[in-house]
Amino acid sequence: MIPILLVLLVAAVILFAVGFVVKVLWWIALAVFVIWLLGFLFRHKGLHHKHAAGARHG
Repeated sequence: MIPILLVLLVAAVILFAVGFVVKVLWWIALAVFVIWLLGFLFRHKGLHHKHAAGARHG
């Protein structure tokens, strides 16, 4: 009886840890996505202005 309880307890702890890690990874993924999106938008605007300025000089 004790080995079965021990296995169930270890399995519960492992599943809890995996759930916690997955939740943390979702928050990290969301933060990385927001940073990537902001970088993409600002870089896109910067290239657009440089391209327009180059077209006027040319």
